[in-house]
Amino acid sequence: MAAVSIAFDAPDNARGYAPDKARPIDLVHLAVQTMGDKVLEAEVLSLFARQARAALVEITEGTAVSVVAASHRLRSAANSVGAFRVAREAERLEANPEDAALRATLSAAVLEAENFILKLQR
Repeated sequence: MAAVSIAFDAPDNARGYAPDKARPIDLVHLAVQTMGDKVLEAEVLSLFARQARAALVEITEGTAVSVVAASHRLRSAANSVGAFRVAREAERLEANPEDAALRATLSAAVLEAENFILKLQR
């Protein structure tokens, strides 16, 4: 009888999925987005790294209006690949496009994500 009750107990993961805050890229989120296709994951991460770098150039050189637009694009791209720290910092900069400290924080988050991606591709 004990085996029957074990089979019907709720699994340990009943709380559901929680984003990985320890890594610059949440690999579980990325795997869900790419349906586990490792080749697609590598392609998506490379595309994100290029897009993030281009957005940083626009943020560095642009006006407040272009900073808001670039931050918004970067936030969307970061959320799609699981770069949640980049997304959070881009959202903060989007709300305060004149804040130089937020630009620096976003740049650091992007650099951290880029380094993580490079390590994955080795």
